[in-house]
Amino acid sequence: MMFPIEYFIGLILIGICAGFASGLLGVGGGFLIVPLQYFLLKYIGVEPSLAMLISIGTSLAIIIPTALSGAYRHTKSLDGIIKPGLQLGVFGIVGGAIGGFVASGLPSRTLEIIFGCLLLFVAIKNIVDLNKEREEAKIPFNLISCAVIGILVGFASGLLGIGGGVFLIVILTALLGFSLIEAIGTSSIFISLTAIGGFLSYIVSGWGVSTFPYSIGYVSIINFILIACFSVPFASFGAKMAHKVPQKKLKIVFSVLVVYMALKMLGILP
Repeated sequence: MMFPIEYFIGLILIGICAGFASGLLGVGGGFLIVPLQYFLLKYIGVEPSLAMLISIGTSLAIIIPTALSGAYRHTKSLDGIIKPGLQLGVFGIVGGAIGGFVASGLPSRTLEIIFGCLLLFVAIKNIVDLNKEREEAKIPFNLISCAVIGILVGFASGLLGIGGGVFLIVILTALLGFSLIEAIGTSSIFISLTAIGGFLSYIVSGWGVSTFPYSIGYVSIINFILIACFSVPFASFGAKMAHKVPQKKLKIVFSVLVVYMALKMLGILP
């Protein structure tokens, strides 16, 4: 298969957008990397179900260095985020691996609908909480809550090829009493670990099955290199900006982006 020049340009643009969003919003950037790669792969003629699995598997591989880049920047500005991020991340690895294996057995349309509905939920939750600065903690942060949250968010991460930050930030701010900027920093550490579990499961489940050139299982080497080369430096830049932008504006930008991607995945927008 010969790749057209616009395919490479598309991959570079995905890297820039996803990297910046990752650092700025504390998400892995997967909610952009998955659908944009999927549309790009379908554009060059890759069959939809294979395009979806490659998009998810490669997204998780890209998320690891991208989120680490953002996390490093956040730890320089915030105290006390490393421990909760690592604790949640250890359980997230387990959930991510399980989610990855489950996804390889589901039809691509099912994954698109689940993805779209979850993104809509996140956007609505953000809009509802727009004027809330910091909520009271409703549940304690202990080993049990840490395990349940880590595994569930990790499962969603592996299933959909996202870092899980879009869900974790909502949980940390709404239930555990974190401020938005603390949740973003903690989330970026969690994501870089959780993505490992999902990434490995897509290599294993796609081994000898994937027909896409230059790939290991469902992870495309070309997509990974081109997107990551741009997403990593832009994640660091985005994380720097997160400490300068007012929290309300951050929530608005985040919500608009998520609604757009949700409607596209559900097939409501062309």
